[in-house]
Amino acid sequence: MEFKVGIQDISDRIAAAASKVGRSRESVKLIAVSKVQPNARVAAVLQEGHRCFGENRVQEAAGKWPEFREGFDDIDLHLIGPLQTNKARQAFDLFQSIHSLDRPKLAKTFARLAQETGYCPELFVQVNTGEEAQKAGILPSEADAFIKDCKALDLSITGLMCIPPVDEEPSLHFALLSKIAKRNGLDGLSMGMSSDFEKAIRLGATHVRVGSAIFGARVAAP
Repeated sequence: MEFKVGIQDISDRIAAAASKVGRSRESVKLIAVSKVQPNARVAAVLQEGHRCFGENRVQEAAGKWPEFREGFDDIDLHLIGPLQTNKARQAFDLFQSIHSLDRPKLAKTFARLAQETGYCPELFVQVNTGEEAQKAGILPSEADAFIKDCKALDLSITGLMCIPPVDEEPSLHFALLSKIAKRNGLDGLSMGMSSDFEKAIRLGATHVRVGSAIFGARVAAP
């Protein structure tokens, strides 16, 4: 029951936050962040009918999701963590969306793979809105040029993603991401996590990444 209550509560909160700004519940995709969660918890959420999940690491996803796909249809898997270029091909095979396009080398690799396979996941450019040295992402001042370069490679960019600094008001970063997306003609905004997704929705989030509020505290998989 705890998983049913968790997922429904978050869905209700998404609906309420969207309604306050004249948006529908369907305008916001809930990505249940299943990284470092026991398979039993993930299965419980799947059994409640939810199909959209987020993982941080290709290796973890590869060990988890092929088996789940055998038992559940229409799983929509999102890579929300950093991606090594040498794992890009495997990511193409596993994920329907990649939220961490953050450097030219990776963009060129995606373009080559898309040409080879005739397929490309939805792509979000990660923007380092806080300009944090330890965090991945394109700097805000370089985002316009990078997006233009991606489009020149025939990559279809769905939107932008950010992870605000933990010690700053997230709304400032959500507003900045929204501004960058708007001037580049992008509709997708992957922003907002368990503690701040309602603020993100009010500022235009189309994808929110919620883990602990659904699954509880992360624990190592058995």
